[in-house]
Amino acid sequence: MRTKTIFIILFTAIFTIFLMINTDAVNFDFIFFEKRISKLLVVGVFTLLGFILGYWAAKPKTVVSTYDHKFDDESENTDHRNTLSPEDRDYIS
Repeated sequence: MRTKTIFIILFTAIFTIFLMINTDAVNFDFIFFEKRISKLLVVGVFTLLGFILGYWAAKPKTVVSTYDHKFDDESENTDHRNTLSPEDRDYIS
């Protein structure tokens, strides 16, 4: 197995053990109220949100390009040899 795969398996096992140990309920203060919630739920939800936000922030950006037919039509109809100077034609030949 590759090192990355072993690291992912070990991290997942340690994280699962950590979640299973912290199952007791604690008081969490929200902005307007206080609620008794399991540590397992809070840590699990915020870890999942962290992974989702990390993936979203690190994914490759999609490049949006426009394809303008106007420029394509001009390039097909234009003979580029006619735009060259006599020195350039001599150099190419």
